[in-house]
Amino acid sequence: MSQQARPSVPGKEKMRQKSWTQDSDQDWQHFAAGAGASAINILATYPVFKVTFRQQVDGSRLLVALAQIKNEGFHFLYRGVLPPLLQKAVSVSIMFGLYHRFKRDLNNSFPQIPTQINNSVAAILAGSAEAILTPFERVQTLLSHRKHHDRFLNTLHTFRELRVYGMKEYYRGLTAILLRNGPSNAIFFGFRGYLKDMLPEAQTSFENTIQDFICGALLGATNSTIFYPLSVVKSNMQKHVGGEYWSVQKTFQSIFETRCRRISRVYRGAFMNCSRAIVSWGIINASFEIILSGLRYIS
Repeated sequence: MSQQARPSVPGKEKMRQKSWTQDSDQDWQHFAAGAGASAINILATYPVFKVTFRQQVDGSRLLVALAQIKNEGFHFLYRGVLPPLLQKAVSVSIMFGLYHRFKRDLNNSFPQIPTQINNSVAAILAGSAEAILTPFERVQTLLSHRKHHDRFLNTLHTFRELRVYGMKEYYRGLTAILLRNGPSNAIFFGFRGYLKDMLPEAQTSFENTIQDFICGALLGATNSTIFYPLSVVKSNMQKHVGGEYWSVQKTFQSIFETRCRRISRVYRGAFMNCSRAIVSWGIINASFEIILSGLRYIS
């Protein structure tokens, strides 16, 4: 058989594709793929978020939180979805897009520094940049809390109502978000490729998508478990309007005391949060790769 007629080897084809994408990818492709993947995920998993949020804020059991949402009716099920849809679409876009940009710039500017260190710094910088979108998380928290159902009508109304308290009010919980985003990004991007390489060679595009889902799911479960207490702290910081601005430490101490000094009660809602993260980051990681491949094809 001549060399031209020889069938391609999947492993070699994969290696050639990786080399091509590293050299030829454009930043906008990563920004766009991140936004699209996030939108798909939010619409699919928002009801699970509502249950987890109730457990974070009230410390209630799963069945109690489910009963509350069921009694409120479908009308309130997707209440507050616009802020996370906007925030997460932009946030995940920034996460993937800026990571790609920072990684390339750092490795080009500091070739003497190990690539893993440059990539970790790029991930932390990208995660910190996402914190600029804290006002969307803030509004989402207020709209999701049943205490504020009668006070805040919708996203725009909530933004207007917070204005009287000053710009600082939009950024309640910023410290907790920064402590969560940077390290979690470093874990996600640091192990994403490593996990994929550990899996058997994908022979079809479907198998490749399943592997991307598995990698995203595993990393999502890991990050959601490690950083869950920070998410609880963030939600409890952001549920208040006006008044004193508590630190992360003071907020955690208050939660810990309120929940009988039992860490297991601080982790209430962690199961649902982890379950949602498994699905969410599986969807995000797999959708990102599908969308990115499509953008590469049409570019």
